[in-house]
Amino acid sequence: MMDSHSSFPGSQGLHHILFAMLFFFYLVTLMGNVVIIVIICVEKCLQSPIYFFLGHLSALEILVTTIIIPMMLWGLLLPEMQTVSLSTWTTEFALLGVMAVDRYVAVCNPLRYNIIMNSSTCIWVVIVSWVFGFLSEIWLVYATFQFTFCKSNSLDHFYCDRGQLLKLSCDNTLFTEFILFLMAIFNLIGSSIPTIVSYTYIISTILKIPSASGWRKAFSTCASLFTCVIIGYSSCLFLYVKPKQTQGLEYNKVFPLLVSVLTPFLNPFLFTLWNDKVKEAL
Repeated sequence: MMDSHSSFPGSQGLHHILFAMLFFFYLVTLMGNVVIIVIICVEKCLQSPIYFFLGHLSALEILVTTIIIPMMLWGLLLPEMQTVSLSTWTTEFALLGVMAVDRYVAVCNPLRYNIIMNSSTCIWVVIVSWVFGFLSEIWLVYATFQFTFCKSNSLDHFYCDRGQLLKLSCDNTLFTEFILFLMAIFNLIGSSIPTIVSYTYIISTILKIPSASGWRKAFSTCASLFTCVIIGYSSCLFLYVKPKQTQGLEYNKVFPLLVSVLTPFLNPFLFTLWNDKVKEAL
């Protein structure tokens, strides 16, 4: 790990306020996602593929926030001893893409849903999502730390942002930045294409539903997922899809906060307030 001395500038009083806010977000995120996992495991009415994927998404949200937020809290209390850790969101985008395809099959091909989204398919898709996310991040870590870092061991960030790391390197990083740019394009496009296509068909199908109750039922299963997709993709599009990874580093703290703090905090509310089955299970 590396030190991070200036990721949260300001007075000690401001740090205490930020600590209280982040601690609240973290506790609610943990409790909300744990509740979702528990009710998915115990309620028979939620034993379907979409809730299987949602349980894994909640587990991933817990993992991401636990990797990042405790380090942020530690840095707010003791800035001179702050360390930063690595984080990954590749698996989350893979799961969001899978969930979008699942909703497409449920809304547009309901009679074939159980055949297409059978248990073995769901298990393999989840395994591939986790392994793909892990391997792509491991490669990024390996490629980044092949450089020589002779300028400083301090990052102006609350997690190990690769743009900040490359900025500290004494080597020529242009080729690696280009490869990282291509990987970001591949990861985002690879997961966004099925998401966009699925929602295009879903929206066109929903608009053809004549009854208000049928329209509402279809909308309730997709609205929360669509909101998470918009927040997550827009944030990471701004962060990583740029040829030079060290561009705009001064803005690279706001958008990771959306992904690592706000999105996991909102997910339990989004998936309960807009989902009739989850509300019934609760």
